[in-house]
Amino acid sequence: MRKNIKITAGVAATAALALGLTACGTASDPSSSSDAAGSADKPLVVGATPNPQADILNFVKDKLAAKAGLKLEVKEFTDYVLPNTATENGQVDANYFQHQPYLDDFNKKNGTHLTSVASVHLEPLGIYSKKAKALKDIKAGQTVAVPNDTTNEGRALHLLADNGLITLKPGVGTDASLADITDKKGLEFKELEAATVPRALNDVDAAVINGNFAIDAGLQPAKDALVVEKAEGNPYANILVVKKGQEKDARVTKLAKLLTSPEVKKYIEDHYDGAVIPAFGTPAK
Repeated sequence: MRKNIKITAGVAATAALALGLTACGTASDPSSSSDAAGSADKPLVVGATPNPQADILNFVKDKLAAKAGLKLEVKEFTDYVLPNTATENGQVDANYFQHQPYLDDFNKKNGTHLTSVASVHLEPLGIYSKKAKALKDIKAGQTVAVPNDTTNEGRALHLLADNGLITLKPGVGTDASLADITDKKGLEFKELEAATVPRALNDVDAAVINGNFAIDAGLQPAKDALVVEKAEGNPYANILVVKKGQEKDARVTKLAKLLTSPEVKKYIEDHYDGAVIPAFGTPAK
């Protein structure tokens, strides 16, 4: 049975919550190979949002890490800012909660030096409705809720455009906004923090919901969504991230291998009802 954990925070551009995080092991200096070698026997501290990332990491910790000679410690965060700042300043050694477009945007806006190591899973965005039984039932005059942060709103708009509900400007990228819609086809849009979109489902005609928040709302994408994102070539897979210079840390290499193992693939497929799907490899552009 799938484990349900409530995520209470906002996303992406949301201000960081006060979590009382304590430093738990200092990351080695990226420029010092001797420090990296000296850290081999220390626990690898990984910051993650609770569900599914921390759940997946705890599965690795409990079932796979010891055999691989890896000491793993999981630090849970309930927002999308602190895991990156903690990785940048060395409070954690790595993090696992975000996709590549969000990481790129975060580095650009905050001057951080973080890089992806491996792609692990996709939480497919889905279009949900309590009123429409099919996409064709979403018509002019109706309201669609979308996440309001830069990367997730662009992602939501592309999903709507790919399914003929709106038309976007040619060539618009992952940072698409409502201003990039050339034909709303009569639809109205309600922009909300991604974590709150499921709660608005009864008040709108349709909503685009992130996979992790669908889990928390008790939604099953394979069953409840009118349509979900395709996994192949999707740039929004969640990734293992470290500060630049730490990619070859032996502990990081071990964790990346474990996170993309057949055992983790089976765990994901068995536990998340299609709300989380394996997406191993190098993050898609």
